[in-house]
Amino acid sequence: MIVQMIIGNGDKMALSSLPLSLQETLAIEMRDLRLIDKTTLSQVATEFVQELEQVGLVAGGGAENVLKTLGDHISPDLASKLRSDIANANMKDPWSMLTTLENEEILKIMQAQSTEIAAVVLSKLTVSKAAEVLSMLPGERARRITYAVSQTADIAPDAVQRIGAALVQEHCVTTAVAFEKAPVQRIGAILNSSPAKTREDMLEGLSASDAPFADNVRKAIFTFADIPERITPTDIAACIRGVSPETLTTAIGSALSQPGALEDAAEFMLSNISQRMAGQIRDDVKEMGKVKASDGDKAMNELTAAIRELVDAGTIKFIEADEEGDE
Repeated sequence: MIVQMIIGNGDKMALSSLPLSLQETLAIEMRDLRLIDKTTLSQVATEFVQELEQVGLVAGGGAENVLKTLGDHISPDLASKLRSDIANANMKDPWSMLTTLENEEILKIMQAQSTEIAAVVLSKLTVSKAAEVLSMLPGERARRITYAVSQTADIAPDAVQRIGAALVQEHCVTTAVAFEKAPVQRIGAILNSSPAKTREDMLEGLSASDAPFADNVRKAIFTFADIPERITPTDIAACIRGVSPETLTTAIGSALSQPGALEDAAEFMLSNISQRMAGQIRDDVKEMGKVKASDGDKAMNELTAAIRELVDAGTIKFIEADEEGDE
């Protein structure tokens, strides 16, 4: 009766998010509804409103949403097991899991599968979600899939079910891995905090053993010398606020004493802050005198670590290679 009242009032309900068994039960109950007198209808509506007013907390809305909420707080092994359990439970209705995926995940399926399979996936989505996913596809691919939808008129329900089950196994059940980050990111993070000489020695060794891997590691590394190429000039002021004045002076002083990329990076930073502050730093560097190599490396690593924290927090952004080329 509640659903009939809401729909009859012209409002929409996302009933498709319910399991198929519940949708079927609801449809049967609504089919069997007969004439309802006003008193009964009023009593039902009043009771329903009273129950809503007593609700203090609503759960995540299905096992998939609960897992998404807990994903960053539980172990990868447990998350993988729960995904497998959900996938197995949803085998009776695999599309209930597939259609709740984020658009980016559905896009991966549409690009990885054949045109015919992609057409079936598109047909199972809500109209609004299908339109969003279609707009994310390359034009030619989107046109082929759209045409393929016209070929799905005679596809059998059990075939659609088998397609859904196969897609769930391929795209929704993930294998737990021991490390959260990829090897390139892990090595890059280690070398970011290593002394410059150690870093270069390791990169030379990697280049000799696996040149493509070494190239990717170099891209993942951000060092003091990379500041002019990776940091927007207007962000320099924000970058130096993350370290103490002593660390900043030591880092700049050490870099200025090493002609080449490090000296250029120090000058880049000094030229993109206020001249008063830059002058004060130069005076402090002169007063400090020669900086030990180990102290200089430590200070520069602290500065670049502070910059990476700003990037991770979304406060600033690195300039990527393609962006630099476009500029």
